[in-house]
Amino acid sequence: MNKRKLSRQQRWRVEKIQAERERRADQRDAEDSQKLAAGEYGPERPGRVIAHFGRTLDVQGAHGDTVRCHLRANLEGLVTGDRVVWRATHDAEGHAVEGVVVARSERQNVLERPDARGQLKPVAANIDQILIVFAVEPAPHPNLIDRYLVAAEATGIAPALVLNKIDLLPESGGELRDLLARYEALGYPVVATTTAREAGLDALLARLAGRTSVFVGQSGVGKSSLIDRLLPDEELRIGALSKDSRKGTHTTTTARLYRLPAADDAELIDSPGIREFGLMHLDEHQVAEGFIEFRDHLGHCHFRDCRHRQEPGCALLEAVERGDIHPQRFASYRHIVDSLNET
Repeated sequence: MNKRKLSRQQRWRVEKIQAERERRADQRDAEDSQKLAAGEYGPERPGRVIAHFGRTLDVQGAHGDTVRCHLRANLEGLVTGDRVVWRATHDAEGHAVEGVVVARSERQNVLERPDARGQLKPVAANIDQILIVFAVEPAPHPNLIDRYLVAAEATGIAPALVLNKIDLLPESGGELRDLLARYEALGYPVVATTTAREAGLDALLARLAGRTSVFVGQSGVGKSSLIDRLLPDEELRIGALSKDSRKGTHTTTTARLYRLPAADDAELIDSPGIREFGLMHLDEHQVAEGFIEFRDHLGHCHFRDCRHRQEPGCALLEAVERGDIHPQRFASYRHIVDSLNET
């Protein structure tokens, strides 16, 4: 992708804005240093980043109190889900009113996503599972599900599939029954859910219990509707499906961590809706590794540089012919690899 050339005036404007941001950050850091030296901030305490707004964060303490905190200048790249060490100033009644994050604890893992320029950008940390949400409407496309699964496998974070809006599913199950059976046969957990029935979230709540989860999926699959039911005290704007395209509108603008009252020890990070998960940062081998049923066959092709197209002795093609790999999954793999080559 070619970068757009900036004019001299545009470059000057960008540099001026950046310089002003750096000046304000340095000023804020100097003020924090003075307060720390003067003992205005209390003792260090552990916390969890539940929302991120540039140089400020919402940090939740061990007792559930949430405080808006500033970042020290030497701390960069914090994301929702990070465990941090912070200190707070207090009012006359002893309530924390402002804080400063002084350190970040070691991460268990980090979920990264490529931006428009293909640069990896962290969006959340310390996650136990990625819940890939799809729905009866808009109709799920296997290749999009496979993209999410490949991206999840690349992070090392366990994925699970969540089929939402099952109240719209025909009694026979339709084509979705075969699709779900295919993923379950591969070992992926599949959870069926709906907000239209009283007990429609029971299976999802069981899956959420004891874990920090991230919801991902294309727009309109009902992520915000699910969270609205899971968190009745939170206000999430829910977008309606476009009647023309049956695609959803984006409703969530920043990643945020919620503690779920209806599931034991459960946390959920809601990330902005996206229509296609970018995989530009992966090479062909990483994509192949993301198809878990390929792994036993990789490295067994006749040619070491086999690209799994029409080469004789290709272990993947032979596995497809034997029925060990579903033809649609292999076609999905080829589609993803071809899309990488196009970019």
